[in-house]
Amino acid sequence: MADPGATLLARLASVVGKANVVTAAADLAPHLVDWRGRYRGNALAVVRPATTQETADVVGACAQARVAVVPQGGNTGLVGGGTPHERGDEIVLSLARLNRIRTVDPDNATLTVEAGVTLAAVQSAAREAGLAFPLSLASEGSCTIGGNLATNAGGTAVLRYGNARDLVLGVEVVLADGSVLDLARSLRKDNTGYDLKQLFIGAEGTLGIVTAAVLKLFAAPRTQVTAFAAVASVGDAIALLRHAKRALGDRLVGFELMSEPALSLSRKHHPATPDVLPGHPWYALVQADDSAADERLADRVEAMLASAAEQGLVRDATVARSGAQAAALWAARENISEAQRREGPNLKHDISLPVSSIPAFLDEAERALGSALPGVRFIVFGHLGDGNLHYNLSAPAGTAADTFVAPATLERAQRIVHDLVRTRGGSISAEHGIGQLKRRELARTKAPLELALMRRIKAALDPAGILNPGKVL
Repeated sequence: MADPGATLLARLASVVGKANVVTAAADLAPHLVDWRGRYRGNALAVVRPATTQETADVVGACAQARVAVVPQGGNTGLVGGGTPHERGDEIVLSLARLNRIRTVDPDNATLTVEAGVTLAAVQSAAREAGLAFPLSLASEGSCTIGGNLATNAGGTAVLRYGNARDLVLGVEVVLADGSVLDLARSLRKDNTGYDLKQLFIGAEGTLGIVTAAVLKLFAAPRTQVTAFAAVASVGDAIALLRHAKRALGDRLVGFELMSEPALSLSRKHHPATPDVLPGHPWYALVQADDSAADERLADRVEAMLASAAEQGLVRDATVARSGAQAAALWAARENISEAQRREGPNLKHDISLPVSSIPAFLDEAERALGSALPGVRFIVFGHLGDGNLHYNLSAPAGTAADTFVAPATLERAQRIVHDLVRTRGGSISAEHGIGQLKRRELARTKAPLELALMRRIKAALDPAGILNPGKVL
């Protein structure tokens, strides 16, 4: 009797070519573990289609064989959303070969790209057209647009431009039966019924597989100013944010919050990182851009900071005087996640709150976690401008990191953090997604009616449950 798995793999090889059905253990390995090293799985194969039609044919074949499909982009996710389960009966669908930039339309200010194009390549294509794509993440050299849309990525410019879903006009999607839903329209106004594309953005590949997207472009900044400010408290940082909004208007693109322990960890694992304005508990990284060549923008930022200092909101501040200085300031912020990875396993919480609720949340969470997990180290940073904190916990000094992240400790920490977040009207996932990591917490914290509607949508679009099973729901 023929092996069903072997029969499916042979059929997939006929679609994408034998070389693109990967089964050798060494070649499979990078696709079976997530970026943090927290989740490890197995798979029948990694299949690498090169076109939308090949992707559709692969999904269609898997649907007929009732074999689950796990979509994977740059594999930079933080919640195990692109990692197969341990059973080894799933196909990992790598979208890396869908890497073409289809069209650039400067007059319409749009860019149509395939899912496997890296975020950095999208940014580069926009620059070549004299425009800009403002989504910016620390992993932009390796993360892909497909993954960015699957998780509704946020990044450092949400304050001005919004999340990934705000930057998309249309998508092309392969559905669970292998059919292709073409919503790749480049219209800013289209009120012809439900906005179906938004179903697939942030759905982590559980409703359909995004194979291409039409992205919005914006005027490229001709003047950029980066500033770094030391503040005594998060409350002062919020007051500085409010002050900067009034002074700079829509020139304010980013406002990042970092604790001293977070920056110390960044410097520890990246020794070339400068220690700017040492000796303060909290820091804000401020980014102001202008599409005009405004030589006075730096003066405006300096005046804003000087006024904030006079009001007691800022202890010290500096403005970058060159692109290299600005890059060094941003590197200190962007290297925090990598530094945590090098430091060892940790407990991550990607949460969002009304900005006004953040100081009280931090005080309550520190007291509760300090009591529950004595000696825990708080590594806190994030996008204060949009209320998104990366509230991460590292093992106490002298405690093995692997022991610290045991399931019981994770569950205990998550309950404390997420209950406080829910009480204050926040979200347990701001930009990383749900994946495997937060699936149980989503079920615990989401309103029952919302969950019921999500399950009905999943059942309607993927009745056999073959698209990224066990993620989100």
